Amino acid sequence: MTAQLSLGLNLLLGIAGGIAVGGGVIALFIVLDMVPRLAQLTSSYDKVHWYEGAMVGGSLLGTMSDFWNWRIAAGPLAELGVGLFDGVFVGMLAAALTEVLNVLPILAKRLHMTHLLLGLLMAMVCGKVAGSLFDWFVYRQ
Repeated sequence: MTAQLSLGLNLLLGIAGGIAVGGGVIALFIVLDMVPRLAQLTSSYDKVHWYEGAMVGGSLLGTMSDFWNWRIAAGPLAELGVGLFDGVFVGMLAAALTEVLNVLPILAKRLHMTHLLLGLLMAMVCGKVAGSLFDWFVYRQ
């Protein structure tokens, strides 16, 4: 009975964690307006569903390859292609983040919290530093 209970609890926690992380990623893409912005920059509004399908398919494929430790025996040319696509994604994400950073002052002004803006930014920076230090010195040990 305890093995079944343990399996059920692990299943529940795994599904809950997956939903939370997946929801967070989708929320990030929605807040950053990545898909509509990409369609605007490339003048391809009629292909928005292809962009969304590619994001979902890529997430699913990446998750499956991580879970089952897929290995591809390809040469340096394939690695170059994968690196290029990774770089394009990271560049687009960084560009979207720089556009969204203007949201913080506007949000603080509308919520009448401009006097707390420095504290909000410092909390974000300190959280990032603390998380990085934990990852480097504790988690990777």
